[in-house]
Amino acid sequence: MPIVRLIALVILASILAPAPIESQTEARLTPGPAAESARKRAKPSLEMRRQLEKLRDAALASDYAYAHLRHLSNNIGPRLAGSPQAQFAAEYVGEEMRRLGLAVTLEKTKVPHWVRGIETGALIEYPGQAPGTTQKIVLTALGGSNGTPAEGVTADVVVVRNFAELEALGRAGVAGKIVLFNVPFDKRMAAQNESGPAYGEVVAYRSRGANAAEALGAVAALVRSAGGADYRLPHTGAMHDAGIPAAAVTAEDAELMSDLAGQGRVRMHLVLTCQTLPDGESANVIADLKGSEHPEQVVIVSGHLDSWDLGTGAIDDGAGVAMAMATAALFKQLGIQPRRTLRVIAWMDEEHQQSGSKTYARDHAAEFADHAAAIESDSGAGHPLGFYAHANPKLLELLQPVQEVLRATGAWLLQPTEYSPETDIEPLSAAGVPLFGTIQDGRTYFDYHHTAADTFDKVDPKALSENVAAMAVLAAALTEMPETLPR
Repeated sequence: MPIVRLIALVILASILAPAPIESQTEARLTPGPAAESARKRAKPSLEMRRQLEKLRDAALASDYAYAHLRHLSNNIGPRLAGSPQAQFAAEYVGEEMRRLGLAVTLEKTKVPHWVRGIETGALIEYPGQAPGTTQKIVLTALGGSNGTPAEGVTADVVVVRNFAELEALGRAGVAGKIVLFNVPFDKRMAAQNESGPAYGEVVAYRSRGANAAEALGAVAALVRSAGGADYRLPHTGAMHDAGIPAAAVTAEDAELMSDLAGQGRVRMHLVLTCQTLPDGESANVIADLKGSEHPEQVVIVSGHLDSWDLGTGAIDDGAGVAMAMATAALFKQLGIQPRRTLRVIAWMDEEHQQSGSKTYARDHAAEFADHAAAIESDSGAGHPLGFYAHANPKLLELLQPVQEVLRATGAWLLQPTEYSPETDIEPLSAAGVPLFGTIQDGRTYFDYHHTAADTFDKVDPKALSENVAAMAVLAAALTEMPETLPR
């Protein structure tokens, strides 16, 4: 999940109380249009608040999202774009939305079809080596990497701590070698719930480290895994197209090679048999609960259905899809017929090339004027704190009832941001569509992100239900507001 949150968290200073409702006595003492207008405004506000509270409580009591996330993670499993599991997952979500009575479209999209293959690494020469031995290096290919020749590549390892050090070595110090970028993830920053900025500091080496190394003649590139929890877990993720193979090594193995390289010559044998096959066909799942008054106006709730192939994609991002599905299920359960259309989207191929999002932007661009708002959750399933909001401040004022209702769950923040809070909904930003992304307790998210440990057991059912409550309450307010939503 390429998500980089570089905007500092600004805590809202206070929450304004709802406008007071005039008593009958006050109304008699203050006759005229103003008093009547105030009464008319207050009644819908109270009705909306009661509906939002009912929705919140139903979400907290429901295990719908947990059950469907279990199926996506445990029964279907890893959902790499282009894989049979990804396509089967799209059909599963579509069928469930049809069962609820939504109008479902599987929007076809071309997706990359990259397969991992065999991946091994070993140090074959290093200072102090016992005769006849090697040391295993735990690694995983980066998404989209080229493979090595079948027999692998063997070369000296050169270690750098940043791009500047690589440039300082020049072609003479890099050509024909394997470059290791040993740039640690800031676990102390993540512990302060600033995991997004911590990730942002290191993910550039995963994204374009191979390009920089290739430019100076390297034969392969390695990056220290972009994540915390040093349990010798490698973290995969997308990279920019490069002409050399690239892999992520564990933090422990990065430190090992760095230490040995400081003592003398280190040589490595690397085998990656990954390959890129011809593009495949997959689909975004689009499911509409039609609006009663403005069916042409759309409020999106969403997550991305694809995942990396090491784990089973529970927190990244089966959880987001399950939240969106549960939002629709709650509307149906409570008999809510929204004014605007509620649109559930399970995006395809967020992890690699965002082809599903790009297809949606291309096919629906003419309708963006009628897209009232979009919500995406792609930050895991930790306890929710509220939403990042790329939206007109006037809209945030109208959402005060949402904050009041969600205060009981601790998910009341509406944090303005200058950028799209999530990847798949970003194309709507240019059209001025209000965009929302969940703020969650992300202190441990990057411990499991893009690893074999992204599995269903990492999801706390209570926290998942709290996330559903937050998404459903915000979506209900956005679909039900009588006002035209400001951009």
